[in-house]
Amino acid sequence: MTRFDIHFSRVLAALLFLWTLAGPCLALDSDSLSRQAGELMAQGDLPGAVELLRQIPVPAKGADAGAFVASRMQMARIYVSLNEADKALSAGREVLALFPDNSEAKNLVAAIRKQQQPHWLSVLDDCRRFLPALVKGTTMTLLLVLCTMLISPLGGLLIALGRISTFRPLSALCWFVIWFFRGTPLLLQLFFIYYGLPAFGMTLPPLTAAVIGLGLNYSAYLGEIIRGAIQSIDHGQMEAAKAIGMTYGQAMRRVIIPQTYKRLMPPIGNEFIALIKDTALVSTIAMVELMRSADQLFNTYFNITALALAAVIYLLLTSIFTFIFEKIEYRAGIYEHR
Repeated sequence: MTRFDIHFSRVLAALLFLWTLAGPCLALDSDSLSRQAGELMAQGDLPGAVELLRQIPVPAKGADAGAFVASRMQMARIYVSLNEADKALSAGREVLALFPDNSEAKNLVAAIRKQQQPHWLSVLDDCRRFLPALVKGTTMTLLLVLCTMLISPLGGLLIALGRISTFRPLSALCWFVIWFFRGTPLLLQLFFIYYGLPAFGMTLPPLTAAVIGLGLNYSAYLGEIIRGAIQSIDHGQMEAAKAIGMTYGQAMRRVIIPQTYKRLMPPIGNEFIALIKDTALVSTIAMVELMRSADQLFNTYFNITALALAAVIYLLLTSIFTFIFEKIEYRAGIYEHR
């Protein structure tokens, strides 16, 4: 062996020795591994990126664990994209083993577990999460319905009596009220009351504006329904009442109006059932009722279950009101059922 060969062998051995010493250090360089893994991910080599990320070691006690946590969370995301849920859970649990309160790892593990559970169980969890907000919105819907049901029959009766009055100015005024509120959309009326009246110096809270708008609109509709029911009573009833000494007011209160009850129940019940659905329009004037609550939940979670639950609640409410009005209608015509 020549002197050159001996010298070359010694240099090669020294280089190998230095490489052996530097290799573990390079392997433990977390920043380099993370950077190389990112490059592989950019190239689409996800398995290769996972292998590099896996080499980032568990930090010693008291050492900086940022690179370790980031690597395991990145591994979990890659596994999720590869539909390997079990491996993603394992990566997330590695983080939770060191940091039980890590919110990112907890949310990731919870999301993966939710994806693995049966669909019906996921829907049940969504119902438990959304129902409290929807129940709160339903309470506001029922409040609006009940307030309108108290105001509109009285308003409708007054409009109907004014409409059939022989006093021309009063009859014309009631005709105009019916013409205006039946001829314009309820949404436009709510907009004018809540957004338009402040221009005239009158600012109303959302609930007050909603009750006034719904009350006026349904009073106009009920006014025509009540007028039709009153005028459907035979004119001889009024003449007979006057013949025995009753005034016009007494005849209306004691003879005519009581006979209109059973004729009024079907159309009024139909109007009030429509009212339950029309309350959804008040969401446009900053009222948080059932529909607004469902819309907020859907926009937050992009979960169709919120809208489905709202539909079920609306169906339940309309079914209950339908049953109640059917019973009232039966009681109002009880003598015809004997």
